[in-house]
Amino acid sequence: MSNHLKRLNAPRALHLHRKEYIWTVKGEPGPHPLTASIPLTLVVRDYLQLCDTGREAKRLIASGEIHVDGSPRKRRKFTCGFMDVISIPTLKKDFRVVFDQRGKLRLIPISSAEAAWKLCQIKNKTILKGGTIQLNLHDGRNLLVKEDTYHTYDVLKLSLKDTKIMDTYAFAKGHISMIVGGSHIGQTASIEDMEVIPSSKPDLAKMKDGDREFSTLQSYVFPIGKNKPAITLPEVRIQ
Repeated sequence: MSNHLKRLNAPRALHLHRKEYIWTVKGEPGPHPLTASIPLTLVVRDYLQLCDTGREAKRLIASGEIHVDGSPRKRRKFTCGFMDVISIPTLKKDFRVVFDQRGKLRLIPISSAEAAWKLCQIKNKTILKGGTIQLNLHDGRNLLVKEDTYHTYDVLKLSLKDTKIMDTYAFAKGHISMIVGGSHIGQTASIEDMEVIPSSKPDLAKMKDGDREFSTLQSYVFPIGKNKPAITLPEVRIQ
């Protein structure tokens, strides 16, 4: 597998100039897919524009100034993905990684209070020896719980300091959600109904955004609140 990546072949989720230079940074394997994550070098140099060159970005990252989900990350190819919280304590700035309506990963400025937690979706559940339930979350975390009250596709509001569950946003009718894949990526809509397909095809979710209705895969639906979004959403830009 190559360690190099040309900008023309870079994942479509990255917001960068395709023809300004030939090469870009290829992220290392991590909790998020490479097709939907941003290497820290690009976060520092291209997204936040804290430096001008990759060498300066490498030095800044190695100093431990950049925190991801509350922990300092010193590897320049470490990847940040959907719902990750990026903090720069020396500048007192915090950002959350979300999709915009063009399917690009964006860094949205958030308050210090909002930076203390993140949303994680349950992708799978495992029953361990002794009956303990292990929740497998979308960002690679594994959470142990005693009560089997959570379901697949539910979203947990986790405290980054102690990984405690602060709230739960169930995958249920009426809850506001963000679409994280497909042709409607980046849109926010409420869940109207769930359709179970009795075949090998994936189940569908019927969504409603104002007067507009559409269907998408259930695995693309990420609840972000009950009656209103719990996170700061990206602004809609008209170009």
